[in-house]
Amino acid sequence: MSEIIPIGPYHPLQEEPEFFKLHVEGERVTKLDIEIGYNHRGIEKLAESKSWDQVVFLVERICGICSTSHPAASVNAMEDAAGINAPERAQFIRMIVCELERIHSHLLWLGLAGHFIGYNTVWMWSWKYREIVCDVLEKISGNRQSYAMFKAGGVRRDILDEDIPWIRSSVDKLIPALDLFKGAVMDDPVIHARTKGIGILTEEMAKAYCVVGPTARASNVAIDVRRDDPYFLYDQVDFDVIVLGGGDVFDKAAVRILEMYESVKIIKQSLDLMKPGIVDLHIKEIPPGEGIGRAEAPRGEVYHYCLSDGSNFPARYKVRAPSYVNIFSNEVACIGQQVADAALVLAAVDPCYCCTERLIVVDNDTNKTREIKGNALIQLSHQRTEEIKKSLGIS
Repeated sequence: MSEIIPIGPYHPLQEEPEFFKLHVEGERVTKLDIEIGYNHRGIEKLAESKSWDQVVFLVERICGICSTSHPAASVNAMEDAAGINAPERAQFIRMIVCELERIHSHLLWLGLAGHFIGYNTVWMWSWKYREIVCDVLEKISGNRQSYAMFKAGGVRRDILDEDIPWIRSSVDKLIPALDLFKGAVMDDPVIHARTKGIGILTEEMAKAYCVVGPTARASNVAIDVRRDDPYFLYDQVDFDVIVLGGGDVFDKAAVRILEMYESVKIIKQSLDLMKPGIVDLHIKEIPPGEGIGRAEAPRGEVYHYCLSDGSNFPARYKVRAPSYVNIFSNEVACIGQQVADAALVLAAVDPCYCCTERLIVVDNDTNKTREIKGNALIQLSHQRTEEIKKSLGIS
């Protein structure tokens, strides 16, 4: 019997409105159709009516979870067009905020992944330690989300010297938590059985789909804008680009966990290397020309382009977010997987999720529909985890 399972545009699995149509034979996915573009906000067109300073606030709202990644690429593009570099202290502050956000985003994803497979303890613990990161961001910027820190030519707020010891000690508290998560993922036989060999994206297909970020690095594609095209002062700090070769859900989780250790290293080095100095060049206008800005967001490369005609507004603005390319890799990663694994595979690229009440399953053979309430796919995923536990003799 052939069935079609539509997921979205609004569904508990997703943060953003995206439509995934799963074609299934029995319990196996045979094809996946993907449609995007349900929530067009006109960000690029709006940018043309905003001042250069206002554009940074605008692009900060492209993504709520990665609310400093787009500003990072935006100010890089503006400074490229203007031919300037922000003060050294400002660039270290930018790096600190970016890496705190990377940890925040990865912990959020890890918690959701735990929820999808029925490990709600992982969910609660990861979100508990995410609070530490949010507290530090609040201390630095005044906000736990949407930090409003970046501007062309610098940052809006300095980090007070008296706050640095507290920031450092708070970041140090993350290491035991990361050790906990690393041990849970690396040692738990149920997590291994539930995620290894599931949703494999081969190196060849990762390159064919041009995926970025942890999705690429889990498939043995060693790319990272921070290392390959250094911006801010990433070339002055020591960190490793985490690359694994399995391409499955397990490796996508492992890459993110290991990357958080590297983010802690970058934050601590930035605090050490940061010297007293100005943090803002007070740029008001951008001279005529073009600028390109890249940044390594938690999900991968963010790309911003701006065109200046010499006025106080961009003549043209263009944005490409990492999910735009990563989402479509599910066309191959989902094929052959059980329906119970579909939620986990789709979530593994961290595509942004939003909520709705229900989904509809259509039986092509009878033209009948059956309604599945609420979190049906997640419940199927939980059932699959329980089946694996029983097969392994784990109560």
